[in-house]
Amino acid sequence: MNTVYIVVPCYNEEEVLPESSAVLLGVLRGLIQKGKISGESRLLFVDDGSADRTWHIIETLCGTRPEICGVRLGCNRGHQNAVMAGMLTAVKYADAVVTIDADLQDDPNAIEEMVDQFNRGTPIVCGVRKSRASDSFFKRVTARGFYLLVRLRGAKVIYDHADFRLMSREAVRRLSCFGTEDLFLRGLVTRLDLPIGKVRYDRSPRMAGESKYTMKKMLHLAKRGFESGKMEMTEPPKIGKLYIETEILQ
Repeated sequence: MNTVYIVVPCYNEEEVLPESSAVLLGVLRGLIQKGKISGESRLLFVDDGSADRTWHIIETLCGTRPEICGVRLGCNRGHQNAVMAGMLTAVKYADAVVTIDADLQDDPNAIEEMVDQFNRGTPIVCGVRKSRASDSFFKRVTARGFYLLVRLRGAKVIYDHADFRLMSREAVRRLSCFGTEDLFLRGLVTRLDLPIGKVRYDRSPRMAGESKYTMKKMLHLAKRGFESGKMEMTEPPKIGKLYIETEILQ
């Protein structure tokens, strides 16, 4: 059986972590019990320099749940860097990595279908929203415009796919050939010359707390999206600084 790590980037998520960790732990244990992944599979929480009790909660979870481990970045590096640091840590031990945000707006139950596709040989499986019916008109229009602009600039993004996906160890290795810092990941996973599967799911409201994406962060992400279509791969992979301060791995 394959070992799968579920990587969860966290920034000031003390309000959602107790509940979301329980939900994800249930998903992980269910997959292990069904024999779809190995008993060495883990949840890996990445604290992206949080200013609240996020790291304290992760430490507590690591001490009481053997399936949970954690990584703490020395400062806030941003969502995409936290995701990359988590993936590069996880693939030292895992055959595949699933990334999902701590707010669980992406459906954790879709992870099972991702794993099923991976076990059948698909190296990348992207979670794709079924619709944006729950979004405001303004958000739907701006999201559509963002994806169209990014595509016009040469990035082959999948519409309504963000950073909920499964990637094999080889896929992560190829992704790291673009570097490891300040990447627009959804604009690069389509450039790895590997088959891509899709899982469609309904997106839910946040469990608690507020979105951490400020307008400034969204504009910066858009800028990186425009640039992602022109980025060059290097061989061997360009492993930059990951800013990992603390690791609790089991």
